[in-house]
Amino acid sequence: MSSIHKTIRISFKRIDSQERRYFFVYRPVASLFWERDHLKRLMGNHNPHSHNHSHDHSHDHHSGNAGKSLVIAMFFNLVYAGIEAGIGLASGSLALLSDAGHNLMDVSSLLLAWIAIKLQERGPSPGFTYGWKKSSILVSLLNSTLIFGAVGFIVYESIEKLSKPTDHLSGGMIAIVAFAGVLVNFSSSFLFHKSKDEDINMKGAYLHLLADGLVSLGVIVSGLLIQWFGFLWIDPLVGLLIGFVILYGNVPLFRQSLRLSLDSTPDTIQSETVEKELKSIEGVLNIHHIHIWPLSTTENALTAHLVLKNDLSSEHQRIVKSKAREVLKRLRIAHVTLETEEERENCGQIDCN
Repeated sequence: MSSIHKTIRISFKRIDSQERRYFFVYRPVASLFWERDHLKRLMGNHNPHSHNHSHDHSHDHHSGNAGKSLVIAMFFNLVYAGIEAGIGLASGSLALLSDAGHNLMDVSSLLLAWIAIKLQERGPSPGFTYGWKKSSILVSLLNSTLIFGAVGFIVYESIEKLSKPTDHLSGGMIAIVAFAGVLVNFSSSFLFHKSKDEDINMKGAYLHLLADGLVSLGVIVSGLLIQWFGFLWIDPLVGLLIGFVILYGNVPLFRQSLRLSLDSTPDTIQSETVEKELKSIEGVLNIHHIHIWPLSTTENALTAHLVLKNDLSSEHQRIVKSKAREVLKRLRIAHVTLETEEERENCGQIDCN
């Protein structure tokens, strides 16, 4: 028996170092954007040595809400980035151009997230038995790779401007445009406010847009300093600072995206904790051949062998596996395949994968 989750999320880069553990990886999506079905009944038990496949089903009734939030945020950020870039080119302000580039990267991230949602809505096929779930991870890896190139451009231009400063800048205009950026970014981040504590991908979007708003505040300060004191050198300095802020947030994104693309255990799941919880179930003596990997940025899978006491009844085995599924559900592992065996079989000493 198999089932396919259709709830999709994509992770975004996050800026706040306090939220490192929440980055991309990370956690399976929670109830705000989808509703869980009741657990499906167990597969038939096969004597002492049996397999059990369990999946926590979910509906995508609210996936449209996430899509709408992404589209709205894309629209406002794209319009603002275009206006900001135009004024930045006309005024020669590198701070505005860098911030516009930052906002365009927001748009590209949101667009890639939307594309990943559409890709993951495609069902399974003989060639893609999991569907296109992995696309969310690959898209995030692509996004983080492109950002490195954008950061390099911003840093290069900032250094050029520092060596050849502009003769004149309108600090007042810079401050006004940046103030509009504060409004756009904070308003966009509000779209993800309710879901930020439930869906890690939406939390990433929330934190990133919030950080963009804070960066725009920095541009306002630079504009005012230019207007009041004529500190023209501060404009490329702010552009350089923005570049490093983006880089700081992107390095963890790239690292986590790469790890997840290689099917590493998600950072929010500790193998030791999973084993400890499963071993605490009455009747379970040991666990081996445990494998945990991400199906997407929001869904995790597990396969494992449970070593049970000898001569447990079929009913007792059913109860053990039911409890195991509940434990794994609590640990945010939705796709589960369990094999049970008796202690005397000693399967752990042989290759029984």
